[in-house]
Amino acid sequence: MPNPLQYIEKHPDRAKEILGIEHEQWLAVVEVAKIEEERIRLAREQEKIRINKKGGGRPKKLKREEEVCLCIFYLRHLPTFELLGMHFNISKTEANDTFNYWIKIIRKILPSSLMEQAKKDKEELEMIKEMLTKHELIVDSWEQSRERPKDNQTQKEYYSGKKKQHTFKGQVITLPLGKDLVDVEVGRQGKASDINIFREQQKKFNVEQRFTGDKGYQGGVNIKTPQKKPRGKELTELQKDANKEISSDRIYVEHVIRLIKIFRAAQERFRMRKNKYEEVVLTICGLVRLRIGTVILAV
Repeated sequence: MPNPLQYIEKHPDRAKEILGIEHEQWLAVVEVAKIEEERIRLAREQEKIRINKKGGGRPKKLKREEEVCLCIFYLRHLPTFELLGMHFNISKTEANDTFNYWIKIIRKILPSSLMEQAKKDKEELEMIKEMLTKHELIVDSWEQSRERPKDNQTQKEYYSGKKKQHTFKGQVITLPLGKDLVDVEVGRQGKASDINIFREQQKKFNVEQRFTGDKGYQGGVNIKTPQKKPRGKELTELQKDANKEISSDRIYVEHVIRLIKIFRAAQERFRMRKNKYEEVVLTICGLVRLRIGTVILAV
């Protein structure tokens, strides 16, 4: 059975279905990831106190291209590590180690949001915040089920009354028409309300920044939300039209969340440790930005 990389090389038009990104984007990820991995390896080599001769040890079974493919394939399809190892003809332990090695590199080369991309340069970040005030940003949240915590207190914190299960909550802010992910917050407790997460996230933006959200954000500052139907009464035609207009603007953030959930590691029950969640989902957000063309990898 050919592994996924061999299949993609034979059928490049199927790369988007298998890995969630176009073939050209996949090639760019591989080249930039290899460059970054080589830089990290050389830095470690300089710090290492060598005992054994260089080049010793068991040789790797996979090429670096296959290892990167293994990592993204896992995010896209969420197989067990035993099944993942079968796809690439390695053990489940090696599959696990390979995934955990490369996800750190892919996370580094693909910023999850516009704010993260600019955070290293304060002047650029302030310029972007000022530019964003010209737009009305869209905000929405999603929940993903997780393994039931063993500790009773942690169970209470992560139990979502809405989903009737233990969940991680994420929130994304996008440009109008969903043209880019402006900021992403992930790994919050399932019981956290949308409005409270938004109030914390809002502190990253200019005080004049305007937002659009659903009814869960009512009561927030500088955010436009639909009007609720009064108890025992009906909305007027003008109010209904205004709600439809807000819904037509908001639909694009839901499209972005749908793209995130195309990667099953951000959709199905999260099986890894809690402290791995942020790294996994923010890596997926970086892949989504690459997919929609807002991240360009220079090879």
